[in-house]
Amino acid sequence: MTTNISSTRGRPRRFNPGEAVATAQRLFHEKGYDALSVADLTKAMGINPPSFYAAFGSKAGLYARILDRYAVTGAIPLADILDAQRPLAESLAEVLMEAARRYASDAGASGCMVLEGTRCNDPEARDAATGFHIAAQDFIRQRIAERYPQQADRLADFVCTTMAGLSASARHGHSLERLLATAQLAGAALSQALPD
Repeated sequence: MTTNISSTRGRPRRFNPGEAVATAQRLFHEKGYDALSVADLTKAMGINPPSFYAAFGSKAGLYARILDRYAVTGAIPLADILDAQRPLAESLAEVLMEAARRYASDAGASGCMVLEGTRCNDPEARDAATGFHIAAQDFIRQRIAERYPQQADRLADFVCTTMAGLSASARHGHSLERLLATAQLAGAALSQALPD
């Protein structure tokens, strides 16, 4: 008598690095870098620690990959918004409105993952997040400088500080309506500062 046994029986589930990074991104965004252990990550990914280290090198190495993914899938599309053919104050106000919408879009993973990462305890992960944050600040400053070079530093600082405040407020549970109201108020200040 013969028995048909599935060829997949007893085999471990195939590890998909892309799915693992997406799973880990969600966890890092929900809990923050410091609150997650490698054990939490391997459990969620369904892999053992040696496989984790073989695939990602370290927790900080995984986080760096997640930040790359976040830049494509979750970050505010600064180039699209700031390259629009409209008054700069309008474009900057739209950046803030989009920040409010994205930071509040998921109550379980609120705020900006990059901004939250700039405060983590791991120097390597903090440096990775800070690099993304500085690149975004520089991009905003550059776009302002193209039209208003004398005001670029002051206005870029205002926009980036407002975004950080929106992220922190989202993490503290502020509603989308409250975040949008703050973004609108900041947009009105930008219109006063940049009468196009």
